[in-house]
Amino acid sequence: MTRAEVEASLGRAFASMDEAAAGGRRVYRGKVRDLVLGETAVLLVASDRISAFDRVLSIVPFKGEVLSRISAWWFERCSDILPNHVLPGGDPASLGLGRATLARKVEMLPVEVVVRGYLAGSAWRDYRAGKTVSGIALPKGLSKNERFPVPLVTPTTKERDGHDRPISGDEIVSSGLVAEGTWREVHDKALALFHRGQELAACSGLVLADTKYEFGLSDGSLVLADELHSPDSCRYWWADSYERNFLGEDDQRELDKEPFRRWLAERGFTGEGEAPEIPDRVRAETAWRYIQAYDCITRENFEPLPTGPQSEEAIIERIIAERL
Repeated sequence: MTRAEVEASLGRAFASMDEAAAGGRRVYRGKVRDLVLGETAVLLVASDRISAFDRVLSIVPFKGEVLSRISAWWFERCSDILPNHVLPGGDPASLGLGRATLARKVEMLPVEVVVRGYLAGSAWRDYRAGKTVSGIALPKGLSKNERFPVPLVTPTTKERDGHDRPISGDEIVSSGLVAEGTWREVHDKALALFHRGQELAACSGLVLADTKYEFGLSDGSLVLADELHSPDSCRYWWADSYERNFLGEDDQRELDKEPFRRWLAERGFTGEGEAPEIPDRVRAETAWRYIQAYDCITRENFEPLPTGPQSEEAIIERIIAERL
């Protein structure tokens, strides 16, 4: 897909699921995904909404399809480490809708697990302010974007209102959020997934600097849920310029949505107050960055999955009627 095609598609973004397509079922809306629940399964439809600083701010064409298809690519390559929530025939290609995933219903754990290979983002901000990182005291003298000898597991709470907050593994267990045995398994699987992610990202010329995982329980067994190693849940840098930029104390070349967050912050918006209007050029640039991430990670050229004569809403309606 070309950049010109992306710019010509700015008016075709998928903002949200039409409730009429849900056949009378309730549609649950997250920041990005719309969910429809069945008795044993859930349909996840990734919209083209883009959020930053816990606020939905605009829509970006093809974003939902890129997220769903990248996650499906990673789920397939990490299934030997931990089973995931995608049902057989529930991936976007099998469903015939790039933004859709049919998954088993799982009991989600009330924490998110961030694995960090580098001192970046909120970890760098906390470190610079003299704070611990999810209860981990780091040594003095570290630099921004410096690689850790061993990746850190830094969980956060999942708050219904407001920002998620850092929490240590010990606090997770002592507060009863997650049983000790389950937390040990989550910790070990998160590290294994991150190592696999770093290995495959390196094959594509990328550095996987950090990422977020969500886990759940299905029949008492741990499963991977939500998304996996997508540009929304990861910090990706270009590997060929990492060392030069690190030594020169320059920002890394990014392949995720961090430039969108930075554009907002440069205009004084970090989650509070009125957000700036997002111009079409920023929407197009952000969409193009997502598509570049797909091309680079999968080593395939992104082309939207054709829907044929049916609209996306019609396909959603069919999936719900036949599979939920």
